[in-house]
Amino acid sequence: MSSELPLRTSQNPVRRALPQGEQAYSLLRDRIISLEHKPGEYLNIASLVDETGFGRTPINQALQRLASEGLVSILPRKGILIAPLSIDSALDLIEVRIVNERLSARLAAQHIDKESIERLRAAAAGFESAVESNTISQIMNSDRMFHETMVSIAANQHLADILNVLHAQSQRFWAVSLSAPQHVGEVIVEHRHIVDAIAKGDADLAADCVETHIRSFRLALTGR
Repeated sequence: MSSELPLRTSQNPVRRALPQGEQAYSLLRDRIISLEHKPGEYLNIASLVDETGFGRTPINQALQRLASEGLVSILPRKGILIAPLSIDSALDLIEVRIVNERLSARLAAQHIDKESIERLRAAAAGFESAVESNTISQIMNSDRMFHETMVSIAANQHLADILNVLHAQSQRFWAVSLSAPQHVGEVIVEHRHIVDAIAKGDADLAADCVETHIRSFRLALTGR
């Protein structure tokens, strides 16, 4: 019998499942940002273990990570509190996002190349395809992917880490704003403007387009 390992070919790929803690995190995060778990709702670990099929350790790992992102609070003897939503919190997030997303767009314009702009155009097209599906979870995820693609082009890991947390905290608000067909149409146009500015290498214009995009979200969410 041969002791050789199987070749990693397209016909015989070697696949590694994600760790259970990562799987539990993704599941719970999707439930929270899609508002399946309501803001202000209490959960408990025993119920989550029963519902999800994950053990207590993966669930605890997931909850610690969600707590670090501000999506839940772990309260001794009370349970897990899904972070409430408030307009004040949304406005605070918007202010911080504008500063960091402007920097992301500016750096992306400075680092742009042919392969990068193709990735960004594909991400924008992915959002438009998700809109056609009329599935809010797909629309939200594709919008997040657009912004993550832009910051990956910016090539600053510290900025990417900051925006990852900001996006995690913002996505529940996105679930509200992106449910409005008029705003979704605006987002499509705004994404195209951002892509065009970055493709030109115009850092100032790219930053301005991103700020317009975020202020459009604010208007859709708050009416001001």
